[in-house]
Amino acid sequence: MQIKINDVLRAYIEPLTEAEYMALERSVLAEGCRDALVLWQDTLVDGHNRYQICQEHGIPFKAVENTSFRDLDDVKLWMIDNNLGRRSISDYQRGVLALRKKEIVRARALELAAEAAAEDAAIAPPDGEAKPKPAAMPLTSREDIARAARLSSATISQIEKIQKTATPELVEAVRSGTISINAAATVASLPEDAQIAAVAGGKKELQKAAKEVRDLRTAGKPPKEAKGAREDGERDYNRNPTEADELRRENAALREKNAALLEEITALQRRISELASSSSQG
Repeated sequence: MQIKINDVLRAYIEPLTEAEYMALERSVLAEGCRDALVLWQDTLVDGHNRYQICQEHGIPFKAVENTSFRDLDDVKLWMIDNNLGRRSISDYQRGVLALRKKEIVRARALELAAEAAAEDAAIAPPDGEAKPKPAAMPLTSREDIARAARLSSATISQIEKIQKTATPELVEAVRSGTISINAAATVASLPEDAQIAAVAGGKKELQKAAKEVRDLRTAGKPPKEAKGAREDGERDYNRNPTEADELRRENAALREKNAALLEEITALQRRISELASSSSQG
């Protein structure tokens, strides 16, 4: 079979870094292509990097066709869910994928609603025959998106802001881990030239830019009495955010993420128990 490459699908998932690609290449050269490539008819869906490595080095591989795909959106949803299930992707990548899923699901919900409205306007069905209704669609709220990505709602909100207002340079910085999601969302409120300059200055300059934005926001708020201020003039860390403050915020976000994971685990365990009970009764 002649495998086809769809450029949209190949670029749909964040590309591997150079180091990640080299590590994958070493693995394939040493152990072969262990996992089968996934196809939609004759178009490659999953395994673009492995396919490229196998082609370059003449390494044999297996390919399987997923016959459940109806259209390109089905393929994209499968790719999103497949990658959300991997532990190796970053929180930023998780958020981006969940937001992409939201857009596809939203478009489908609107399409189903339009179809239902058209059917309602047509000739009524025979008595006793129920009218078709749009299926209930997930990811209707930021909380749903956060749950799908196993992130906090606050983090999803920050990723949305980064996608809307961050320059490509700033996006690459957060994607590579040079700057945190929290700080990147703050820097994304700056003009484009200021964002680009901050990225060019490296991690310290990005942290400085984020701190300056927070300081300006704090200055624009009604003054509050400093908590725990000392008479000896010790710096008030509540009014002057530092890198330590940013780490505290990230720690709080991680705690919220952990709580969401525990909730998901509990729900899965409950479901397993229900299935086991149902199976034993049957």
